[in-house]
Parts: sequence; C-alpha cells; structure tokens
Amino acid sequence: MARAAGYNVVVAGRENAVSVAEESQIFVLGIPFPACASALPALAVALTNKIVVDGTNPVKADWSPITFGDRSSGGEEIAKLLPTSRVVKAFNTVFADTMTKEGLMRDGQPVTTFVCGDDVAARQAVSELAATLGFAPLDSGPLRICRYTEAIAHLNIQLAVVQGGGTNAALIYHMMKKHS
Repeated sequence: MARAAGYNVVVAGRENAVSVAEESQIFVLGIPFPACASALPALAVALTNKIVVDGTNPVKADWSPITFGDRSSGGEEIAKLLPTSRVVKAFNTVFADTMTKEGLMRDGQPVTTFVCGDDVAARQAVSELAATLGFAPLDSGPLRICRYTEAIAHLNIQLAVVQGGGTNAALIYHMMKKHS
C-alpha cells in the first residue's frame, strides 16, 4: 500500500534493522509488542530524532491484552525504550486485512486511524502519511492518549478474533462540525 502511494519501503529484519533505521525518515514498528523490549534498545541510537510509528498493540500470544492501568500504555513503554525518538502511535486500531485501498473505504468513508504523540510535527507527518495511504487520520493529542486507542484495539480484537467476527472490520470516527 505504501509502495503504491509512492513511498520507498524497506522491510527490516534482525540482520539489517540498524541500517534501515539509520536510513529511515519514518520507521514503522510492525513486530509483536512483547518483542519490543528486546529488539528496540539496539535501534535506539539509529532512531535518534527519527519518527517512529508504533503500530503495535500490547497483546499476549493468545491475543489477550497486556494492560498498564492508568499509569502507562504500550506506546509510552515504547517511548521509554526509544527516549531520543519521536514516537507516534498510529494504525494500531486497524487490522492488516483492512489495510488495502478497497478495505480502507467503508460505505464511501475512509477508515479512521488515531494519531497520538508528544511531538506535534511528528504527529502531522504521520497524519499526512496516513491520509496519503487512504486513512482518515485523527490527531488525538499526546502520546498518553494511546492508552485509550489501545483499549479500542483490545475491543476490536475481542469482537473480531475472540468472538469470531472476523478481521475485515474497521472503525470510522465521525465528528459533526459545529455550526457557528
């Protein structure tokens, strides 16, 4: 999808993750959340001042949630692992099955991705990326707000995976504009 939108996409593996991180303008995390604690410290220097998009969800292998209560979130924990990066949480409420040109449009409406991060310019850059890819990005504020987007993702996983609704599911947040 990103390639089709004109982006240069490089998939990083263990053998090339540092070099890909060094060359990236925007680095998207697409690994299981539990793997972040061991994988990300080795990338911290290479990702200094880079935008890191956290598309992970804190879930266990059985899809059950890893929760942090009201004290933290998966996104905030990733930011602790990458303290010199510009971490933005996005795309985590959208299933991979939905991430196609056709899947991102539902009854003429683009699927919402919530965008959270403490760096306003990084949030804007990720929102622009999301819009180019066909999402309806919603700037949701600082990184701590991903505590709520991760809860939305957990609900989505419950409905789609645990209850068998299927992963061709998507959320559209529709906000009526106030008339002045």
